[in-house]
Amino acid sequence: MAKVQIKIPATYMRGGTSKGVFFRLQDLPPAAQQPGAARDALLLRVIGSPDPYGKHTDGMGGATSSTSKTVILSRSDKAEHDVDYLFGQVAIDKPFIDWSGNCGNLTAAVGAFAISNGLVDPERIPDNGICSVRIWQANISKTIIAHIPIANGQVVECGDFELDGVTFPAAEVQIEFLDPADDSDGGAMFPTGNLVDELELPDDLVAGGKLKATLINAGIPTIFVNAADIGYTGTELQEAINSDATALARFELLRAYGAIKMGLIDTLEQAQTRQHTPKIAFVAPPANYTASSGKAVSASEIDLLVRALSMGKLHHAMMGTAAVAIATAACIPGTLVNLAAGGGERGQVRFGHPSGTLRVGAEAQCNNGHWQVSKVIMSRSARILMEGTVRVPEDYQSLTEF
Repeated sequence: MAKVQIKIPATYMRGGTSKGVFFRLQDLPPAAQQPGAARDALLLRVIGSPDPYGKHTDGMGGATSSTSKTVILSRSDKAEHDVDYLFGQVAIDKPFIDWSGNCGNLTAAVGAFAISNGLVDPERIPDNGICSVRIWQANISKTIIAHIPIANGQVVECGDFELDGVTFPAAEVQIEFLDPADDSDGGAMFPTGNLVDELELPDDLVAGGKLKATLINAGIPTIFVNAADIGYTGTELQEAINSDATALARFELLRAYGAIKMGLIDTLEQAQTRQHTPKIAFVAPPANYTASSGKAVSASEIDLLVRALSMGKLHHAMMGTAAVAIATAACIPGTLVNLAAGGGERGQVRFGHPSGTLRVGAEAQCNNGHWQVSKVIMSRSARILMEGTVRVPEDYQSLTEF
């Protein structure tokens, strides 16, 4: 008998500078409604991974870390929450999904999807105004509030809010990341207890074998280093890094050493099992540069420069979760991020990234020598690109190896 394809209700959405395939948990095949191999096999086939050609031609993925993403949503059974949000970062060339962290960009689309798909109680949705969707981020066990504009009872997607890294304007979605310190791997915002650490590395990796780093768990575990310490200016665009295989391998090793220092892994080899986390980023004081769109960014309009890598490649803009880490570190005097921004106390920063600029704010307090950040706020936008069903061959579980 000829094999057929199965159909699964799904929505293809852009959120911030990312896009991914969104599902309601209840719409997945029964075996995929639970974590495990069946779920991973299904989502890999939806995206089109693993793909030795690196193109995702036979799937919904876009063959970049920003577009190789899946989201599963369900009504929340937690008090004062509307929806549970689970994010899967799908590897492009390996049969692997990383569930270890959140996607801050796609968070902007979660609230809109939840409202449009019956996951928010109707009495909480105004006819006109703002619906504050209370999201439980299941990967990292944190609360996020997405403020979704509503007109005539429907989500507003079109507007004039411009986000660098996104081609067209859309409606603004404000997002609040509450208590963003990621305590899923040990409980400390600074896992070593230091605002700045010194990584001990092989001499052939970094001259002198030592590298200053700020290691922070906020939004997503992130390793920040100074651009100048690793031979960069902070104004680099994607091609300067992603076309250099030696540089990418070096960043991956730096990420692995930082992950060990943070207590996330025990050996360098284990970094391959946590491709999504931690992130690694490099920072520098403000400088003039030309963004990837051709837009001129002036040093006078930014507080610092940040470049971040995701899934082994320099990101074309900035991951939303990394922006949370940037906001958090920037408001704490003495971190490398804060020092690159000029030091001192601050409640917000505007940083330059490869596609332009982004403003983020944070509320931080120091209690008995320990810093706590109660909230990080940023604006994003989101839009439904396509909705209906995705199709996968019924034997998808046998097609994820190559």
